[in-house]
Amino acid sequence: MTNSRSNRRDFIKGAGALAAVSALPLSTVELAFADSTKNFTFAYISDAHIQHIKGSEFVRNWDRGLIRAVAETNLLQPKPDFVMFGGDLAQLGTKAELDHGKAMLDRLQYKTHMVMGEHDYYLDLGAYWSELFGPHYYSFDHKGVHFVVLNSIITYDEWTHERWPTPEQRMLEMAGLDNPNGSPFMVGEKQRQWLAKDLEGVAKTTPVVLFSHSPIQKIYKGWNFWTEDAEEIQALLQPFADATVVYGHVHQIQYNQIGNISFHAVMATAWPWPYPQSYVQAESLLPKLTVPMNRADPFFERDATGWQFIDLASGRVAMEYNLYNNTNRRVAFNPTTGQPEDSAYQAVGSRIAPQTHY
Repeated sequence: MTNSRSNRRDFIKGAGALAAVSALPLSTVELAFADSTKNFTFAYISDAHIQHIKGSEFVRNWDRGLIRAVAETNLLQPKPDFVMFGGDLAQLGTKAELDHGKAMLDRLQYKTHMVMGEHDYYLDLGAYWSELFGPHYYSFDHKGVHFVVLNSIITYDEWTHERWPTPEQRMLEMAGLDNPNGSPFMVGEKQRQWLAKDLEGVAKTTPVVLFSHSPIQKIYKGWNFWTEDAEEIQALLQPFADATVVYGHVHQIQYNQIGNISFHAVMATAWPWPYPQSYVQAESLLPKLTVPMNRADPFFERDATGWQFIDLASGRVAMEYNLYNNTNRRVAFNPTTGQPEDSAYQAVGSRIAPQTHY
C-alpha cells in the first residue's frame, strides 16, 4: 500500500452514470496499489432502522431506503469486492425487524460484513443478531489492508442487567436520542484486549481501517455520539502510519483528525439527525462539521440523506459526498495541514446557511 501514494488513479469509472441513478447513501472505496491487480472497491451502507408495525407491515420509508441502497450497490461499476453494513439494521431489535432487514441485505450480490448497532443489540443483547450474522467483533485482511470491526455500543453491566424490568424497556431507553436515561457506549476491556492482540501481528506500515457504529471519539454526550473508552482504542491505533475510523450512528457528515487517526462519518438510509447544539448540561467536543442539517423535512423524505464514494488511494480517506436537497462536497485529507478538510466549505464565510424551509 505504501507504493500507492505515488500511484493515485481515478478510483471510480462511470461515477457519473451511477450518480444519475443513485439516490441513497452508499459508499465505494478503491485502494490504488502500484500493482493494479490489487486495486479493489467496497461499498458501505448504514443505519436502515427497519421498523415493524404489525404482521407483515413495516415502516415503508425505512424499507424503501434500504431497498434502494441494495439495488444501487448491485449496479456499481467497478463491482465492489465486498459490502460493509454499518449497524442499526433494526429499530427495536426484534426478530421480525432483523429477519426483514436480512432478507433485503441477502439481495446484495457480494459478501457482506456486518457492524452491530445499539438498535440491533439492546433487546436481547445481540443474541438473535449473532444467529443471523455471526460474531460481534472480528478482523480480516484484504489485499494488503487490515480491517477491524468492533462492537462499540456496549455499556455498564449495572445499566444493562439490573436497571430495567424488561428487555423491551431497556431497548426503548437506549433507542432514544436525547434521553437522560441512556448510558454512554463503550468497547469494553474484553474487546480492547482482543484488539491489542489482533494488532500485534500487523506491520505498522499496513493501512488499518476500523469500523464501528458509534464514533471512536467523544463528540456529544447528550445524544450518545460518544464512546466512553475512545482514548484507549485511539492509543492502540496511534502506532500505525495510516489509520482510519469509519462510523455510522450519527446520521450526518462529520470529520476529524486526532493524531494519526482520521475519522469519517457516513450517511444513513433512514433519516438525518440535525447537528448537535452545545447544551450546557451535555458535554460537547464537536469535530469538524460540514453544512448544518436540520431534522428531515416531512415533505422531502430523503432530505439531508445522501451517499458517498470513499477514496483510500493515498492511504487516507477522501469522502465524496453526493447530497440530495443540498450541495455535493468533498472531504479529503490535506497532507499540508495534516487533517481532513472540506474543500468547499472550510472557510466560515463560504458555508451555506442551515436548512430552515419547514
